[in-house]
Amino acid sequence: MKTLIVYDSFYGNTEKIARAIGGAIAGEVKVLRPGEVNPADFKSVDLLIVGSPTQGGRPTKAIQDFLSKLPESVVKGINVASFDTRFSTKLVGIFGYAAGKIANSLKTKGGTLISPPEPFFVKGKEGPLKEGELERAAGWAKRILESKK
Repeated sequence: MKTLIVYDSFYGNTEKIARAIGGAIAGEVKVLRPGEVNPADFKSVDLLIVGSPTQGGRPTKAIQDFLSKLPESVVKGINVASFDTRFSTKLVGIFGYAAGKIANSLKTKGGTLISPPEPFFVKGKEGPLKEGELERAAGWAKRILESKK
């Protein structure tokens, strides 16, 4: 199985989650920032996971740009999943979260969403991650793989 995980991170929390997810997946796994991805990375990808911190109710500019430039031909028919990092406040909930917007973008391009968008929580704007989130990320990755079988 070949998995590509694309993430952006401001304070390192989303990167930690992305790496925990990657570490829980067997097979060939690449964990890259949007600027590190090249077309060859998509050759025979079985699973594409995209994650971002929630910034103003949406993914970071780097992830938004990555998704807007991502050719439909690359995503069409492959399994996709999304995650975000966020902190819990009522104000943030009004604007929405990054993971849902990422998932919608991937589905619009023809990806097969194999898991609902997943949130991971930080304490305050800059973190750190709440206790247990890295373990939860690894568990989420394993559940995604089980759902593919």
